[in-house]
Amino acid sequence: MDKFGEERQKDLIIGRNAVAELIKSGREIDTLFIAKGEKNGTVGMLAGKCRDMGAVIKEVDRKKLDFMCGRANHQGVAAVCAVHSYSTVEEILDYAAQKGEAPFIVACDGIEDPHNLGAIIRTAEAAGVHGIIIPKRRSASLNYTVGKTSAGALEYMRVARVPNMAAALDGLKKQGLWIYGADMDGEDAKSADLSSAAVLVIGSEGSGISRIVREKCDYIISIKMKGKINSLNASVAGGILMYEFAYKR
Repeated sequence: MDKFGEERQKDLIIGRNAVAELIKSGREIDTLFIAKGEKNGTVGMLAGKCRDMGAVIKEVDRKKLDFMCGRANHQGVAAVCAVHSYSTVEEILDYAAQKGEAPFIVACDGIEDPHNLGAIIRTAEAAGVHGIIIPKRRSASLNYTVGKTSAGALEYMRVARVPNMAAALDGLKKQGLWIYGADMDGEDAKSADLSSAAVLVIGSEGSGISRIVREKCDYIISIKMKGKINSLNASVAGGILMYEFAYKR
């Protein structure tokens, strides 16, 4: 199954008039998909309005869009609504302050599988994480699958979507947070000091943390492996590390 297949169809708004009405309604639009070659005219106007509202605009092959829409008459455009409103990084920090706790944030650097992002959100809520940061590009968004996989946790978790993850981490460092990157070559998390205000960076399923984001990390931490495999699923590894932080805070 293509990653834009059946699961995407459940939260797609299809066609020019439907998308135009969606814009008028004021609902938060997560992503607008437009067929390649449809940048002008009505589709271009809709794309401009969605971009102004903070949505991600993605050009896709027309056959891809046909498949995503279940062969419905999409007229070159389809939108995905966020199943939950995005927060800001400032709102996450304010929430931690209201609770009288040192901020604990999880940054997902390129988690593109919505099941993994949903699972991370679910564990984060249970582990006392104050909020999650995802990038606008190279990331799953708050779509139907993420909401379903989170098993309700998304309703309680603040998720901020930022245009530049490295810049967001720089901003958090200036506010006194330490940045911890998860990587198999890092220091054993059990021996690390994880008690301060912190950001845990979880990398993508395939390539891990990007180079530029890794450069922003103050520490690289890992999970000691006892078996014959040397890596874990991103959401599983993230869950183990979140609880290492939770125990030491």
